[in-house]
Amino acid sequence: MNTSHAGFYHLGLAPDMLKVLDKLKFIDPTPIQHQAIPVALDGKDIMGVAQTGTGKTLAFGIPTIQRLAAEGGQALILVPTRELAIQVAEALEPLLNAFQMTSAVLIGGVKMHGQLMDLKRSPSVIVATPGRMNDHIYQGTLGLGDVSVVILDEADRMLDMGFEPQIKSILRCVTNKKQTMLFSATMPPDILKLATKYMELPLTIEIAPSGTTVEDISQELFIVKESSKNDLMKMLLQKYHGTVLVFIRTKMKASRVTRNIREMGAKVAEIHSDRSMSQRIQAMEGFKRGRYRVLVATDIAARGIDVSMIELVINYDLPDDAENYVHRIGRTGRAGKEGHAVTFATPTQSHDIQKIESMIKMALPRSRHPKFASAGFVEGGSESERRPGRGRRPSGKTKPQGFVGKPKTTAGSGHAPKRNASHSGHHRKKK
Repeated sequence: MNTSHAGFYHLGLAPDMLKVLDKLKFIDPTPIQHQAIPVALDGKDIMGVAQTGTGKTLAFGIPTIQRLAAEGGQALILVPTRELAIQVAEALEPLLNAFQMTSAVLIGGVKMHGQLMDLKRSPSVIVATPGRMNDHIYQGTLGLGDVSVVILDEADRMLDMGFEPQIKSILRCVTNKKQTMLFSATMPPDILKLATKYMELPLTIEIAPSGTTVEDISQELFIVKESSKNDLMKMLLQKYHGTVLVFIRTKMKASRVTRNIREMGAKVAEIHSDRSMSQRIQAMEGFKRGRYRVLVATDIAARGIDVSMIELVINYDLPDDAENYVHRIGRTGRAGKEGHAVTFATPTQSHDIQKIESMIKMALPRSRHPKFASAGFVEGGSESERRPGRGRRPSGKTKPQGFVGKPKTTAGSGHAPKRNASHSGHHRKKK
């Protein structure tokens, strides 16, 4: 027996699948893969909670493809954004190719013709956003009679984006479903209600508490005026020399920040809902291949970017929802690599920061730059603005960090339990 794959050998995988994993050089299963694969192979329903970037796609992809290869049928994977649909399909493609299976990606923003051609090939796996999936169902271009496995990836985000009615409509059309798997980095109460209705005694697999961030990401907070953000951005781009992902709250502001970064001399692209699908794909591919050093994105990209070597994530604006903070910074520090996340907050956003700190169970290390006057939070609410409910102030104090060095505090420290993970495998209704 090849002991280099001892972890995968003990998960109940078939010899042919083990050969494929060996060829793809997947050495050890990640924690979520280690726990989910045997349960999924048994056909049980699963609710999986794991940090972003820890291999959830292969955690459901490996057992699903093995079952389809052995038993036939189709799998339907629903995701919240177009970018994530493409990412999931790309991650599964090597496994599908090895078993002479195909997939179809059904997303908005592209013409129906190519999707219809893919569907005529009777794909084993369909990856879709809920909106476009319902378009095909209503137009009669797709039947779900052969679907035996349904997977909801990043289900909490789908509900945040208002897809719950469409998800329920789709699930009602899946008449021969045998298994449902639901994966996400967070598990709010609405997801539990959905699971209760559409899943059979699901087994919950929780690798880290909901909202826990990846250990290998160091975090840093600057409290600055809105007018100072651009100058601080310029200094960060001079300090860090790798790839940078910048998150902005609105598409109009994303375009403005993109222009500012271009004027700084950096090669930059943007992704938001006003960009066509071809423009978004071109921006993503250019970012992956090094044509662009900086990618500016709204939250549509928070769960649709799988680039393993992003050095820095900058939260130019705070997210609308504290949970999105976890998904944003999870774009760095992937697959066991170290990453760094810098967040800008204005003096009136204390409540928003408290919500984030309460969720991740740690205080964000404060940093200052000598060129900026020392800033702090002021009383009076947040710029979100001002929604009811106050986040719990985390216990413990954090001393300000100098700009020249990364903070020593990493995500997962503080009150959150540290967990070791080996890594190998990899608001809008329509996006």
